[in-house]
This record gives sequence, structure tokens and C-alpha cells, in this order.
Amino acid sequence: MNHRGTQRLESERLILRRFISEDADAMYKNWASDDEVTKYLTWPTHSNRDVTKHIIEMWINSYADEKKYLWAIILKENGDEPIGSISVVRMDEDISMVHIGYCIGRNWWHQGITSEALNAVIKFFFEEVDVNRVEARHDPRNPNSGKVMQKCGMKYEGTMRCADRNNQGISDICYYALLKSEW
Repeated sequence: MNHRGTQRLESERLILRRFISEDADAMYKNWASDDEVTKYLTWPTHSNRDVTKHIIEMWINSYADEKKYLWAIILKENGDEPIGSISVVRMDEDISMVHIGYCIGRNWWHQGITSEALNAVIKFFFEEVDVNRVEARHDPRNPNSGKVMQKCGMKYEGTMRCADRNNQGISDICYYALLKSEW
């Protein structure tokens, strides 16, 4: 893997960029404070803006590591306001694999935005970082997350029973992946 760190990426409707301190209010308002958005995620809903500010400051500090990949999702028509995030949540360099997680505000669900962001990230990892496998997972009670993966060409690999924990407790988990040779 040829690590490049979090680079600015652009697609037809989106800009994916590093988080900055000024994003805290938008992140809190647009997704981190919404129980419906975080329902199947592994991190709790933010109780106040200070939590969000602290998280963003940690993320900003982590950008010094070229193995850190964490983007704010910006819809071009909205100016520079983040509406979600997409990141590598796990990596295995022995097999050149990245595991992607994403989250987007409820106001932007069912518009193809998350799929567009995931496609841009997949392209970056295959073309720039020389990753062999991009994978992601979702709780089967959140099938729309799986539809995002399918739309990006990821293949369903199976469901592991009671193999994860999220804000709903212990859960089954559906795995999807795309290999560079299939892309």
C-alpha cells in the first residue's frame, strides 16, 4: 500500500476533504446529534456541540498520520458545509485491505450521495493507494446501507451472526467487498 493520507477528492456533486475546526457546528447539526442517523452506528449520538468539537479536534490531529483516511462529505451546491463523513475504520496492510465506514445526515438520505462518496473513495484506494480489497459492513436491520455498497459494485460475502455491537446492542453484521481485480 502506498499511503497518501486524506487527500481532497472530487466527484460530480461532491467534494471530500479533511475536517477543519469550523465544521463542528455543521457536523453536530447535520448528523452527529440525530438518534435516527446514529441508530446502527458504533459511536453514540453526540449529546452536545462540545463532544463534536472534541472529536473533530482529535481527527484534525490524526491527519499527521499518512495512514489516516477521514473525509468530510461536502455537497457542492451547499457551499462548504459538511453533510456527512466517510473514513477507513479498519485496515489490514498484510492483505492490502481497507474497511470503510460512512454516515450522512438524514436530510440527504436516498439521493445517491453516499454511493457517490463511496465510489470516489474506492477509486482513490485502488488507483492511488494500491489497495487490493475494499470492504464494508452493515447491520441487516439497516438495509439501505447495504444498498449503498451494492450500488458501488461491492459483492455480498455473508452475514456473521451476533458478531458486532452498535447502538442497538449486539447485532448480526453483513459484509460486502470489492477487489481491485473486479473494479
